[in-house]
Amino acid sequence: MTSDPAPGLPVPKLVALVVDDEPQMLYVVTFALETQGFECLTAPDAETAWEMASTRDLDLVVLDVMLPGGSGVDLCRRLRGTGSQVPIILLTAMRDEPDRIAGLEAGADDYVTKPFSPRELALRARAVTRRSGSGPDAITNGPLRVSTATGRVSWSGRNIPLPDTEARLLATMARRCDAVVTWQELLNEVWGTSDDSGGREMVRTTVYRLRRHLEAHDVPADVVVAVRGRGYRMPPLDRD
Repeated sequence: MTSDPAPGLPVPKLVALVVDDEPQMLYVVTFALETQGFECLTAPDAETAWEMASTRDLDLVVLDVMLPGGSGVDLCRRLRGTGSQVPIILLTAMRDEPDRIAGLEAGADDYVTKPFSPRELALRARAVTRRSGSGPDAITNGPLRVSTATGRVSWSGRNIPLPDTEARLLATMARRCDAVVTWQELLNEVWGTSDDSGGREMVRTTVYRLRRHLEAHDVPADVVVAVRGRGYRMPPLDRD
């Protein structure tokens, strides 16, 4: 489940980019996604969508196969070529089986055939975001997202592979964002033990390894900072 926000702060919405050149289809898709709590951005063509996807942190992309200025399949392949792991759903006509196959081969996570049920699309959107670690089982802090179901970690949509212990530590820090977490609390929550024999050094070493893993994937190491004599803290991170 999603971590509880700090008192007085709104629950962050998942952001979806909907790409279609038909205004009526944009309306239907955005309405369906908004009923499931998504905030929707729209683009009428492939190039506009590419520019938006390059500058925004997205949780989902829904795109038509047939687009002005390039196909949805090509746009999907282009997004995956950057290393983006954002979930992608293709909208295709029922007769376009080659396009569906090409889309899945290009990296799409799912496809919905036209005409479709808006409710089915919304539920499929929720399903692919859950599987990717973007859904309601995810802990988020700005560009950082940790799935409590799978342990998957991503930064601005890019998958960050971490060993299990480091991923659990990062999830604990994200869940307790802006609070000081003592090394005794980390021992209990990450390792499931209250035995503090050598515990401080074990926590320190794991934090060191976590930072090295993050830096290797262009993630700032100071997402976890030491608080002298007390423990560690993860500051609130800007989404952009």
